[in-house]
Amino acid sequence: MAVKSFVTRQLLPTFVERIWGSLTLEPLFQNPAASRIGEVWFPETMPGISAPLLVKFIFTTENLSVQVHPGGPKGKTEMWHILKAEPGASVAVGLKEPVDAATFRAACLSGEVEHLLSWVPVVPGDSVFVPAGTVHAIGAGITLCEVQQNNDVTYRLYDYGRPRELHLEAGLAVSALTRHPGVETVAGERLATSEYFEVDRWLVTGTRVAPAGYVVVLAGTGTVDGHPVRPGQVWTLDQPATVEGTLEVIHARVPV
Repeated sequence: MAVKSFVTRQLLPTFVERIWGSLTLEPLFQNPAASRIGEVWFPETMPGISAPLLVKFIFTTENLSVQVHPGGPKGKTEMWHILKAEPGASVAVGLKEPVDAATFRAACLSGEVEHLLSWVPVVPGDSVFVPAGTVHAIGAGITLCEVQQNNDVTYRLYDYGRPRELHLEAGLAVSALTRHPGVETVAGERLATSEYFEVDRWLVTGTRVAPAGYVVVLAGTGTVDGHPVRPGQVWTLDQPATVEGTLEVIHARVPV
């Protein structure tokens, strides 16, 4: 018998233009305005509910800025699951070698920071865990799904000469100037585990009961708690609910 949740609701997308964004969002979304959409956010809109997590899709045609996020409950730890990647696409996570703060600051000012970063090639199916304090950048030619703490505090350290504000001193204060393990080697369904979220990728053929959390539909056809779903949708579950059909989904939740 299917498990029914008290409240299962679809989160509606918010399309965010970015100078590094893409005109092409298919097959997940349509872009009738032909805007350079870089991010599609799925915020919680129910009054009185403060969601602990935020799900995004990110589409890049240029490199994002080199940036870092602060830590703690009001910080931003995140993870990326790569959905599409053009040949040669890469992400930067952490540094090739540890450096001191003075060296890193000078590199951000000169642009040499691009060469200090550890750029890692990515392909569809890769996952990258990015704890707060990790200096990082997403390269061009990538579509990914991001799960993050629901805070959007970003310190931009270097932006390839684009005329946007930098936050060098604040960013340096929270940056871990060290190596990062890079792309995660996934054994089984678990993509990322942290104190703020647990993220799994499921290939559903038939039925599966999803714990309370978020169901992100990546591909296939089926239902969530009886609601027909399609790729590009995000559903939030207050209680366990049945996922049914032939579907590829990401399930994210706060650890219990």
